[in-house]
Amino acid sequence: MHRKAYFLILFLTLALAVPMAAQARDLPVFTELAAQAGKAVVFISTEKTARGGSMEQFQQQIPEGHPFYEFFKRFDQFFGPQQGQPPRKMLGQGSGFVISADGLIVTNNHVINGADKVTVRFQDDKKEYPADVVGADQETDLAVIRIKADHPLPTLKFGDSDDIQVGEWVLAIGNPFGLDNTVTAGIISAKHRIIGAGPFDNFLQTDASINPGNSGGPLLNMDGEVVGINTAINAAAENIGFAIPSTQAAKVIALLKEGKSPQRGWLGVTIQQVSETQAKALGLPEPVGALIASVGKGAPADKGGVRQGDVILEVNGQKIEDNNALLKTIAGLAPGDKARLVLWRNGEKVTRTVVLGQRNEKAMAAMSPDRQGHGEAATVLGMALKPIGDQEAQALGLDKTQGLLVVNVDPETAAGQEGIRQGDVILQANQQDVNSVADLETVIKSAEKRGAIMLLVKRQGRSSFVALPLDK
Repeated sequence: MHRKAYFLILFLTLALAVPMAAQARDLPVFTELAAQAGKAVVFISTEKTARGGSMEQFQQQIPEGHPFYEFFKRFDQFFGPQQGQPPRKMLGQGSGFVISADGLIVTNNHVINGADKVTVRFQDDKKEYPADVVGADQETDLAVIRIKADHPLPTLKFGDSDDIQVGEWVLAIGNPFGLDNTVTAGIISAKHRIIGAGPFDNFLQTDASINPGNSGGPLLNMDGEVVGINTAINAAAENIGFAIPSTQAAKVIALLKEGKSPQRGWLGVTIQQVSETQAKALGLPEPVGALIASVGKGAPADKGGVRQGDVILEVNGQKIEDNNALLKTIAGLAPGDKARLVLWRNGEKVTRTVVLGQRNEKAMAAMSPDRQGHGEAATVLGMALKPIGDQEAQALGLDKTQGLLVVNVDPETAAGQEGIRQGDVILQANQQDVNSVADLETVIKSAEKRGAIMLLVKRQGRSSFVALPLDK
């Protein structure tokens, strides 16, 4: 090798090595943080009794909202009582952390939900403390439990999750797979993640390793403050975990530790996202807001003049970008508060004021699907349609004879691709009742300039809107 080339390579190697070494020295060391914070992190074990045979044990594991929840809940009605094993104990585990020296501990609701016995154990301490549930909130998956100790307990404090930035270092401590006091480090990968875990999704995403058993444990910033409560993982991926932000959790925990339940506002509507095609069909300049798929009879929204097919654009002057924004905004108000809604209706903005009700299980149950209803078949927009007859309306459980029955759908058309199926009932087109094919064709003709049409479709008692593009 030429002498000059040799010295050039040596110079470049040394030049690159210096900043890399400096960078390595700048990497954080978690030793002290892990040692101090770990003292306040606990291992939680639970026991619950599975009453009945194996089928009943399986039934107890199907969550509400699961597509087959009602089927398995009523399994015995369909197939008769199942003879199974005697009651058995089911064991569970999770994590938590102490927030007050007198024994209040934060964890996830799903860690302690339904448990007959909850036990807590600290790092390097074989003593087990029985715990009582002080309060729990299923919708945010948070819970507070209490233990009695003969000495003040080490605690962790909440930090401000709004301030933490993507890319900042965080530390997770918990008990994955029963491995006590496991510490993992990573960064904040993203904020405001929506993963379909509940109505108020707003997770921090981290690449710090989170595994089963980490649930309820703290996600800490470099100052040792809790910025998140580890809650969920993406089982199909590697190092994708989710934590409830501390700013959201702290408000709920403040109520739970007093034995109170969160009081959330409630409109009494079902909603769906506004797609680009739906926005076009509605004449909206852009796909924003929350589309009202149904309004509960006698619900606050019904009393306030909100209609099916309205799009909520604002609440008390705050813009509503999507469904999640509406849920969080309304839930952030108290029952009895007035919500001034700006709605998009028939191509223009209207304003209505609604006195909110209280969001709870009874209120949500009241929003079960209403019982409104749905010649020869004619093909329109790739759908074979026919008017509903009296006998068909009765067979479909409709209160009155109305709408168009979908006899068949061409899967290659927009209707098929948007999910319209045989057996669906089309009740409205662009918020006008359609009881004949001629009715539908009239609405389609008037909507040609917009280039799309909005259909109100009922399937198995549930209503939803489907927007279809119109070919010029």
